[in-house]
Amino acid sequence: MATQNDPFFIESAQRTIALESQAVSEMGLSIGSDFAEACRRMMATEGRVIVTGMGKSGHIAGKIAATLASTGTPAFFVHPGEASHGDMGMITRNDCVLALSNSGGTSEILTLLPLIKRLNIALISITGDATSELAKASDVHLLAAIKTEACPLNLAPTASTTAALVMGDALAIAVLEARGFTAEEFAFSHPGGALGRQLLLRVSDVMVSGSEIPKVSASAVLIDALYEMTEKGLGMTTVVNEHGNLAGVFTDGDLRRAVADQKELQSTSLVSAMTIGAQTATEEMLAAEAMSMMERHKISALVIVNEHGAVHGVVTLLTLLKAGIS
Repeated sequence: MATQNDPFFIESAQRTIALESQAVSEMGLSIGSDFAEACRRMMATEGRVIVTGMGKSGHIAGKIAATLASTGTPAFFVHPGEASHGDMGMITRNDCVLALSNSGGTSEILTLLPLIKRLNIALISITGDATSELAKASDVHLLAAIKTEACPLNLAPTASTTAALVMGDALAIAVLEARGFTAEEFAFSHPGGALGRQLLLRVSDVMVSGSEIPKVSASAVLIDALYEMTEKGLGMTTVVNEHGNLAGVFTDGDLRRAVADQKELQSTSLVSAMTIGAQTATEEMLAAEAMSMMERHKISALVIVNEHGAVHGVVTLLTLLKAGIS
């Protein structure tokens, strides 16, 4: 086998990308009323969207099913070969079927057509041939035709599978937008991921509370605040009035300024050196929103208060970073 130089591989990659990009662009021009009808059928489905495909189309079908499921449309993949040997029982009269086959003549899928018809459920297909048996048998057919595969032999499914994948993504996103699917709903389907953490984690999940809150009275002196900051280790302390409501905060920066001004730690009133009008948040606030607020105001901690201004907790920038919020 001859050793190829860099330009050979680079040119091959660029040719593949160009061919697949062209296939997707040309497919976009054919989107019309059939696509809209497919979306309506999927949205009207009371059960699940059953996505099926054989071989490489099966891999694409599995991805489309996963995308639908994570964007508010209940869906799962059924292998057409296994469906003929028992898995057909996974499909109910409340479902609809989305079948993928580039040729439109995949025997394992065609075998299922009478069973799908007997269930009287919607059949949506994505094929590369509008005259194929699968296309003709479908209630809605979406054409994902290509001129040529990216494979130089025009054999390996490449541009055709890309076109089918993009068509599936287009269906999922169109239905998502029509349903008014929210970011929080998306996060609910992805609780273990970074996005899930950012959209589901709330301040109440990460704040310090109870006896861990750094807190001193407004009648205290600087040394009292220093002791509290040292004990709690958050680089600040809240300052509360006689009702337990927030009067201000005393931070490392306030302490440095007091020392620079040569203020007496044992006798200087804390109120004279603290920061008044501290930034606050509520327990229900999203942790990501608290992070944004701290970055915007260039602070490293937020005081958590209730509707009456009573101190309920403190959340720090370091805590949010450790929780995976960025």
